[in-house]
Amino acid sequence: MIVGVNALFMIPGEVGGSETYLRRTLAAAAHAFPQHEFVVFANHENRNAMARDLKPFPNVTLVDMRVKAESRARRALCEQTALPKVVAGKGIEVLWNPGNTAPLRVACPQATSVYDMQFMHFPEDFSRTALFFTKLFTRLAMRRSQAVLTISEFSRQEIARYTRTPFDAMRVTLLAADESYAKPLPGEFIAERVMALLHSGEPYILVVANTYPHKSVETAVRAFTKLCSDIPHRLVLLGKPRRGEDAVAAAVAETPAPERVSRLHYLAQTDLAALYQGADLFVFPSKYEGFGLPVLEAMSAGVPVVTTREAAIPEVGGDAVAYAEAGNAEAFAAEIRRLLALDAPARAAVVAKAKARAAGFSWEATARATVAALEAL
Repeated sequence: MIVGVNALFMIPGEVGGSETYLRRTLAAAAHAFPQHEFVVFANHENRNAMARDLKPFPNVTLVDMRVKAESRARRALCEQTALPKVVAGKGIEVLWNPGNTAPLRVACPQATSVYDMQFMHFPEDFSRTALFFTKLFTRLAMRRSQAVLTISEFSRQEIARYTRTPFDAMRVTLLAADESYAKPLPGEFIAERVMALLHSGEPYILVVANTYPHKSVETAVRAFTKLCSDIPHRLVLLGKPRRGEDAVAAAVAETPAPERVSRLHYLAQTDLAALYQGADLFVFPSKYEGFGLPVLEAMSAGVPVVTTREAAIPEVGGDAVAYAEAGNAEAFAAEIRRLLALDAPARAAVVAKAKARAAGFSWEATARATVAALEAL
């Protein structure tokens, strides 16, 4: 089978978990299914990264569509006009669209990955124009696709609720954490990288989220404000400024120890693994997630987690994480305090439970579920 992969949406470092999903699923699929050929349609921004990822696989071909994805209008035009022609010319038998959108007319069956219905719950995360086109193109893509892939049972329920897409037309392909998080790094290396990143050797609490309003990063900051006089920890916020940045900045300004709040925007994979593994605690106060990949990454890295019971997060965390009420800084502060106070054996038990649950997710399983859905078309 010749599988086309529409990677036109992906800009490295800019599209969050969907980048991880595409790159890891595709590599795992190419490895697990050498009998299939994968033709990847790349853009200007991702062509080099995709070429590096896929170099080990002789059954993968990269096609540079010569479009800059930073221009959404140009990318959409390419997807609707140039891409269908190239798909036909390459003899593609099924097209996988991992980025919520799809060509409306294409000469083969297609499956589209839709991560969640965030734009219905949190329209404030989007500009008016972006919201209009996100709704329009996502719904059109689902109507034009023979299968819809999504990343959790929660998202499948949401998609059915808002779009009336039949359940039997949807397949759940759970995500996984990168293998690097689970591999213990030398303590000296972690200490060296953390010092280089934070310019401090203090213990720290980690939050990984771009500052969209629904991520509720300010809740973690307010919880830290309630605790900071009683603990020696820094609060480390890793994520890019987004439409909720003002609320986060205001919360940081109100804390009595703003010098103990570190802000980082983007890290290489090795540094991110070191930052996870060096943390005493991971806090994820999000109010809405189609999956909640950072929770799984922290669990895999062996870090106790405090998060919410919102959306798909319990599908990931199960009974291996601690939960607090979304938006409730007092509740988060209480759970943070409780976990930081655990003695060594109790903490080890929490870590072991989290790592065992995280080990149940794998990119090979994601790839196999994805390819099974494509083979059925």
